Amino acid sequence: MTVSIAVTGKGGSGKTTVVKALWKVIKEKHPDKTVLLFDNDLTGELGHSFGKDIRQTIYGIRSGKHEYKTGIPDNMTKQEYIEWALEDILVPLDDNTDIIVSWLIGSKDCRCPITKQINDALVKLINRYDFVIFDCEFDLKYLYQLVDIPINVTLVIARPNEASIHLAKRIEEYSAKYAAGEQLGVVLNKVNKQEIEPLMELLNKYDLNTIGTIPKDDELKVNRVSKDSKVVETSLEQLYYRLNIPQNEEVQ
Repeated sequence: MTVSIAVTGKGGSGKTTVVKALWKVIKEKHPDKTVLLFDNDLTGELGHSFGKDIRQTIYGIRSGKHEYKTGIPDNMTKQEYIEWALEDILVPLDDNTDIIVSWLIGSKDCRCPITKQINDALVKLINRYDFVIFDCEFDLKYLYQLVDIPINVTLVIARPNEASIHLAKRIEEYSAKYAAGEQLGVVLNKVNKQEIEPLMELLNKYDLNTIGTIPKDDELKVNRVSKDSKVVETSLEQLYYRLNIPQNEEVQ
């Protein structure tokens, strides 16, 4: 069974840094398990953080603008074609990790057959992996418009100020119905120690479920593109046991 984790939040909150650090933690705890990194953010920063300029996207398949690496096989049904095309745009990062990019998506209100065909093909693809981590565009609604799968853990990344925490509450409300009763909580990012007490008061004020905090890492000013942060990775190692996902070798 695939373990699904969605990382949401406003642009600039540090979502991509958290996704990359969480991937490293999962790789360390489950070295033999497979991971799909799913870039559902319009900025496409996740691929760039690995030094990949990924131009082939799910939107390209939907719009008919995808340029295939090989010729299209003959005698496929439309569903088989979409499944084959998704394989064509997967980018391997290592032996057990792939990344895929969605970019623009169609609305669930669209009754054109390709909306359901892409959803079904993505569900089939995702279920091949032990873990999938979604780098989301703002909240879960945008992801749901593309693919409808159960999300085990949704992390709302927020910066340490009232405006960001207020927005995190809105994201939580927008995402709640798509989280289907699974774990949904806030992680405060870029936090200075002296800010923690007043921040906890703000989180209580907005009645937010808090999973934890991540200290500010000035090294990220140097690693703007790669998004690598040992500080964030260490924090996520400490927060990992709070997540409602398998620990150590519990993944089947």
